[in-house]
Amino acid sequence: MADRFPEGFLWGGATAANQCEGGYDLDGRGPSLIDLIPAGPDRMAVMKGEKSYRDVPADARFPSRFGIDHYRQWKEDVDLFAEMGFKCYRFSIAWTRIFPTGEDETPNEAGLRFYDGLIDALLAHGIQPLVTLCHFDLPVALLERYGGWKSRRTIDAFLRYCRVVLERYRGKVKYWLTFNEINMLMHLPFGGAGAVFEPGEDPDKVKYQIAHHELVASALAVRLAHQIDPANQVGCMLAGGTYYPWSCDPEDVFAAIGQDHVNYFFSDVQVRGRYAPYAVKMMARRGVTPQMEAGDEQALAEGTVDFVSFSYYSSRCISAHPEKTGAMQTTNAARTLHNPHLASTQWGWQIDPLGLRIVLNNLYDRYQKPLFIVENGLGARDTVEPDGSIHDSYRIDYLRAHIQAMEQAVNVDGVPLLGYTAWGPIDLVAASTGQMSKRYGFIYVDLDDEGRGTARRSRKDSFYWYKQVIATNGADLGDSGRLR
Repeated sequence: MADRFPEGFLWGGATAANQCEGGYDLDGRGPSLIDLIPAGPDRMAVMKGEKSYRDVPADARFPSRFGIDHYRQWKEDVDLFAEMGFKCYRFSIAWTRIFPTGEDETPNEAGLRFYDGLIDALLAHGIQPLVTLCHFDLPVALLERYGGWKSRRTIDAFLRYCRVVLERYRGKVKYWLTFNEINMLMHLPFGGAGAVFEPGEDPDKVKYQIAHHELVASALAVRLAHQIDPANQVGCMLAGGTYYPWSCDPEDVFAAIGQDHVNYFFSDVQVRGRYAPYAVKMMARRGVTPQMEAGDEQALAEGTVDFVSFSYYSSRCISAHPEKTGAMQTTNAARTLHNPHLASTQWGWQIDPLGLRIVLNNLYDRYQKPLFIVENGLGARDTVEPDGSIHDSYRIDYLRAHIQAMEQAVNVDGVPLLGYTAWGPIDLVAASTGQMSKRYGFIYVDLDDEGRGTARRSRKDSFYWYKQVIATNGADLGDSGRLR
């Protein structure tokens, strides 16, 4: 059977420092945003900015402080990725490993040595690094001194950090992302960008001012990356997922368009280099006029991205009159109506492989830029059998259906796709819930929701399945049974 994907297609997996590294107090790392976000019932309220991180009890559990101990077990993890045949591994650099307070006089050499080792090991295995510069990350010192991204001083600190890592890994890292799921600022303002709403502040004004500062920072980082190494390819990254109208009622159709405007607010600027007319009008309707400085418009125009990357877990459904159509639910922090045509995961996220094909078509039609799927996966509870095996046919079924959909987008619809990095190739702390039991990985990690366990790694059935997919460049998607 012929290859289903282009030669050089970048198969792999994706993680984030704040969900896997741990080692929050090792080798000079400073306190980061994720260190303030607890597990348990307060987690989502803190991430949404509905409850201040300052009010979290001191005895709360902060699961990302330990993560899965990747900081100490990374060599084994990379060997397992290589065993699967990864062509690409997406990870983030923890800002506070490099500049613990964000404004240190010199970078933390111990933190840089960690990423030196990781990147060199990946390259030795023929695995292309894909580096996220900021994955829901912010030095706590910048948050407490200046309000984080409310202040332009954070732009300066971010660019200083970017310069250090871009220069350090010149010629070693080709693919970069500026901000992970930058549009999550609108859904998870604290978790996504460290937005704190002080008494008397208008949340909309805070969010759109932060949005402007992050967009300027992204554009300047793109420009800097191209100056340091013209071979660098820098992408934006958004939480993808189209909105379906609940019905053919024109009001529902227009409501879906409005939600897509919110979703594409950031990437429209990052690709086109300016605020879209609808975005200007949308901010005006909310009484928002972000403060801009001389040079901002030029920076946005000159710092456009080379490719568009996105996460995809589910589609969403919207009505102009949700009170008439049933209860809303949350999927990847976005509010949505339950779509009766789709099955759901154990966490209520609806499963829609065709939606991935739709998103790929919509994004390419909108931007005419190469695309990259940098997150896609199934969070599910896994059962370890007495012999240690894990038969996760449900994960294989989910991933197979989504890979088939993206193959159709590539070969039938003509969408240029750079690669596919499945989210969580190894079990890690789930961003939305703080749980370990919401497992995504091909590799099982022996830790529970309380952080108890050995952190030992073991291969699931999906490990062998994905290895076969990569080896055949997507030509053999196997079946749901065990593959050895």
